[in-house]
Amino acid sequence: MNLNFNTPDFEVIRNENRCIQCKVCVRQCANTVHFYDEEENVVCADDTKCVNCHRCVVLCPTKALVIRKYPLEFRENSNWSGKAIKEIYKQSQTGGVLLSSMGNPEPFTIYWDKMLLNASQVTNPSIDPLREPMETKVMVGRKPEKLEFDSNGKLLTKMPPNIELKVPVMFSAMSYGSISRNAHESLARAAEELGIFYNTGEGGLNRDFYKYGKNTIVQVASGRFGVHKEYLNAGAAIEIKIGQGAKPGIGGHLPGKKVVEDVSATRMIPVGSDAISPAPHHDIYSIEDLRQLIFSLKEVTGYKKPVFVKIAAVHNSAAIASGVVRAGADAIVVDGFRGGTGAAPTRVRNNVGIPVELALGVIDQRLREEGIRNYCSLIVSGSIRNSSDVVKAVALGADAVYIGSAAVIALGCHMCHSCSTGKCNWGIATQYPELVKRLNPDIMYKRLVNLISAWNYEIQELLGGMGINAIESLRGNRLMLRGVDLNEKELEILGIQYAGE
Repeated sequence: MNLNFNTPDFEVIRNENRCIQCKVCVRQCANTVHFYDEEENVVCADDTKCVNCHRCVVLCPTKALVIRKYPLEFRENSNWSGKAIKEIYKQSQTGGVLLSSMGNPEPFTIYWDKMLLNASQVTNPSIDPLREPMETKVMVGRKPEKLEFDSNGKLLTKMPPNIELKVPVMFSAMSYGSISRNAHESLARAAEELGIFYNTGEGGLNRDFYKYGKNTIVQVASGRFGVHKEYLNAGAAIEIKIGQGAKPGIGGHLPGKKVVEDVSATRMIPVGSDAISPAPHHDIYSIEDLRQLIFSLKEVTGYKKPVFVKIAAVHNSAAIASGVVRAGADAIVVDGFRGGTGAAPTRVRNNVGIPVELALGVIDQRLREEGIRNYCSLIVSGSIRNSSDVVKAVALGADAVYIGSAAVIALGCHMCHSCSTGKCNWGIATQYPELVKRLNPDIMYKRLVNLISAWNYEIQELLGGMGINAIESLRGNRLMLRGVDLNEKELEILGIQYAGE
């Protein structure tokens, strides 16, 4: 007999005075937590199955449900916490690797929250964005060394391929298969309306979404799922995924239960088969190999599309970024350890990689010192939560940011960290038809539009308060940042001064 020493993570509390046995919770829970006892005429709950997705709580018409952490108390021990003990119970029972979804939840320093923005006062007056023009448009891609014009002012310099963002925010890579068709459509439609871009992730591009190609970044990952000439030419830019913040040095894995017919056709793999991306690209073992792939992709697309390279934020990110630029990348994407994922080994997610703020600081500085900063754009991702994070990222040196977790939260995600099960009650990280239909793209894409539109207004307000009328004038302007509660080494890495200086 295999004993299970684990207790539930959450407790479902039902107010019997409010419950009307309408069975909404029974019908809505994909994890079958709630069930109806016909003999007793009562709705019951199996706490062991609850992941705290809040679906039942939100939809209960009488607000009869509350979910709380299960009140199990281990003896107090600073070393052997209840979490550490329960993880050992689980692995000793299953013999399996612990898997987790979403980003690193551990209480490491959030450097965005330790940085404050400067404001204009008298000598450099602020700008009122309601009455004066503000520019939040950015161009992403390689920039020329200099611009040359003829006597009539006509540009003579041949410009490298760039993509134009009306707001310096894009939707980050979430593959078709890891998220539902309706979630993918919501991202695509929102990107089109906002004048920004969304990333296909490593799962290829469904034929139905080729019409959004002008607002699409297509990804080439180690598994090369769904990669072919037509796919590469369908998007506005191409991204080579080398690393991911949630799992640096680790490949990807889409469980076979998520590979339904539509996903199978898009990824070009059999229905029901696991889609396993190897940790390395098996044709990339040096910067020279990476350069060959970059120019192969440029060749197949007629040198009309910028090629990005995505790396995870790790301790030697600056040296890696320098090599990537010299390999011919038009933009570098740096993904921090709080970046989301559908599934990653828990130990890797929580213990590998560094905060994207630190990586951004050293990469921007290294590229400037080497005189190659204008050769590429910098895009950062890994838990960009709001408009002030965006502004601080730009001041640290980023051209633009990717958002993933914030985008799916706008679609209804409640951060229950169970994406890998495929039983997303909100219709996002699932392929079950009855769950997918819970996310209506006609409604949800508008929520994404609302989110980015609101951020754009706030970005303009923050810029105006600094006396800056264009987002590109802020890029790398670290004088507009000050640190609080940071030590001298952290300030040095970020390249900013302490508050009050």
